[in-house]
Amino acid sequence: MSDFRQLSDRVWASPQLIGSDIRDAAAEGFTLLINNRPEGEEPNQLPGGEAAAIAAETGMDYVAIPVTPGGFTQAQVQAMAEALAKATGPVLAYCRSGTRSTFLWALAEAAGGGDPSTLVESAAQAGYDIGAIRPTLDALSAQAED
Repeated sequence: MSDFRQLSDRVWASPQLIGSDIRDAAAEGFTLLINNRPEGEEPNQLPGGEAAAIAAETGMDYVAIPVTPGGFTQAQVQAMAEALAKATGPVLAYCRSGTRSTFLWALAEAAGGGDPSTLVESAAQAGYDIGAIRPTLDALSAQAED
């Protein structure tokens, strides 16, 4: 059963997907699927190539921005920002639990000048605690304003 959690007016996060979840996402109008899992993180996860193929057959775009549990790079934040900017409609990002996808979304939004308080609150409403990265969100947002 799908567990898509709304982060903003056009971005949702989800725990690990299976093929039927991707088909459900397409039926619900999602236009971009972002995979934030590294390949082989768990033996039973849907391989990225299969997720990409299902997304393509259902009319969704697909981007892989793998994030390991150890942290985020500037390149990953930039790739997420670019993917979100190019999206033509609703976006669904997923990882093992949805947490890394939510963190990466918030970092990308803050780097573009998003309000950290709003990002933390939106994530909390979706069931994700991103308070640990609040100082980074503040710094990224302040840099965007300069």
